[in-house]
Amino acid sequence: MALSRFWLVIILASITYIFVLLFSGKYYSIEYAVNGKKDDPIVRNEYYLKDLPVSIQDTLKKAKDNKYIIGKDSLYILDNQTVRFCVGKQATDGILPTCKNTIFDLLLPLIAYLSFFCGILQLLINSGASERLAKLLSPIFVKVFPEIPANHPSISYMMLNFAANFLGLDSAATPFGLKAMESLHELNPDKEKASNSQIMFMCLHAAGLTLIPTSIIGYRAAQHAANPADVMLPCIITSFIGTIAALIIVGIKQKINLLNVTLISSIGVVVGIITGLLLYITKLDLINKGHFTGNLSNVLLLGIIFVILAYSFLREKRFTDQGTNVFNSFVEGAYDGLKTGRTIFPYILGMLVAISLFRNSGVFEILTGFIAKGFLAIGVTKEIVDALPIAILRPFNAAGSRGFLIDAMRTYGVDSFTGRLASVFQCAAETTFYVIAVYFGSIKVKNTRYTLGAMLLVDLICVFAAIFMCLLFF
Repeated sequence: MALSRFWLVIILASITYIFVLLFSGKYYSIEYAVNGKKDDPIVRNEYYLKDLPVSIQDTLKKAKDNKYIIGKDSLYILDNQTVRFCVGKQATDGILPTCKNTIFDLLLPLIAYLSFFCGILQLLINSGASERLAKLLSPIFVKVFPEIPANHPSISYMMLNFAANFLGLDSAATPFGLKAMESLHELNPDKEKASNSQIMFMCLHAAGLTLIPTSIIGYRAAQHAANPADVMLPCIITSFIGTIAALIIVGIKQKINLLNVTLISSIGVVVGIITGLLLYITKLDLINKGHFTGNLSNVLLLGIIFVILAYSFLREKRFTDQGTNVFNSFVEGAYDGLKTGRTIFPYILGMLVAISLFRNSGVFEILTGFIAKGFLAIGVTKEIVDALPIAILRPFNAAGSRGFLIDAMRTYGVDSFTGRLASVFQCAAETTFYVIAVYFGSIKVKNTRYTLGAMLLVDLICVFAAIFMCLLFF
């Protein structure tokens, strides 16, 4: 219900504000909101060439590309005898390009990932490996998910999802997570309402405990940071704080006993693994550090695939007894992934169109402006305030916040406090609204209960944790 109302509010508010700008004369055209593309210049007015000052006419006639740039964001474009005057650039694609790009740039790659990894997961099921993995992990997971029976297959899927997030493997995390939600839904007595286990899983997934923030390191390296991996430790600690916060928030809401030896010991093991790897990584020089962190995730992903396939080969008789073989089992799982992609498409499309309107209308900039002024008024430094747009946009749209991140690194310096804080913001938070739409959309849950509020609270805690960590380290 909360997600539905939020979706309606941002669409209605965005369209209303666009109309206000158009009919008040502040915008010449609203074509940008419908057909425009990201970074296209926004037309503010249109003139006949002969009506412009002679100096501008001469400059446009001499320009090879028929363009005359004034300052940072003002632009004259000559087209025959008319001139378009543009100010600023479009924040993101308009509605129609968003619809098209959702299919070609997002859905088709997502379906490919889903198909492949769902095929691998089907081998995990048919070979019996999921049962063994669930049996091994049950003593831990039943403490956090008391509604899940011991040895249930959803345990192995959730573990793979957490592991993929831990290693920065987003393309693998989503298929594992969708399979986990589907498996958890089999235990859900009310198919239209999110269960406690599903909410706990979603919030832990959103916290996104990360060991190797490969994408962030890559962005910083592309901007020529002196040490691209210097934000690694703040990213890891911030995501760990977010994970613990999610566990406590949802645990209290669901009245789960979190103070038990098994759970505390498991958290201690995770902390030990992170500490050990960090101690090793910090001893490496810049080249070896980049080489190690870049390879670790991919080696472990290929290792998981290898182990599942090798185990399936050794258990080939089990497949024969089920009237199939290893390859046909993979194909069966891949086909299920294809069906899942078709199911979640409308949910993704609806959310991305809403975000497109929200960004292009200018409502988002107004919101961030008010928040920035509020923080400045209470004494928060400008270096922190300049990075806040990334933290605010991240729950809505990963691509948009990534654009803000790159812009912040270029504007303020990749090794500035703002550039580093923006990097940790990008790593620590999840695309909350997109994730809820995709994960609950895949199982057609209409009532997400308190999931949205809990996930946004975790995002907020990660924001404060990121600020504290960057103040501590930088």
